[in-house]
Amino acid sequence: MKKLVSIFLLLTTAVMVNAQTAEESVKATITHFFEGMKKADTVLLKSTLSTTAILQTIKNKNGDISISDESIAAFIAFVGKQQPGAADEQIVFETVKIDGTLASVWTPYKFYFNGKFSHCGVNSFQLVKLGNVWKIHFIIDTRRKDGCE
Repeated sequence: MKKLVSIFLLLTTAVMVNAQTAEESVKATITHFFEGMKKADTVLLKSTLSTTAILQTIKNKNGDISISDESIAAFIAFVGKQQPGAADEQIVFETVKIDGTLASVWTPYKFYFNGKFSHCGVNSFQLVKLGNVWKIHFIIDTRRKDGCE
């Protein structure tokens, strides 16, 4: 009986370690994305994205809600033109859900440009594990100037 309990505990621990490792890997990919943005390092930024990544923003202009597609290439070019430290998005990992090779992550953020507050909102990330590497495939965010405390 002791042996059976030991095996059960060992297997339970192994599952918990793998889940923890997957969550840490997902968070690391997103952290590297924002490090690339802050450092104006397009190589690092690109390394976090799938080859068919999608970037969208939900816009609210006087109550008129729309979704805009943003070109990944244009976003990377914008980041590459910045001085290191100019684009600083500060995130908090609120929710991370993982099922096999799919991860969904919710991160409230505050964005600073050239040291000044610009806007805040929430990012919703969808990541896919390609090979042994988590890649960001889809990002959609909200943006606002108020209610950011």
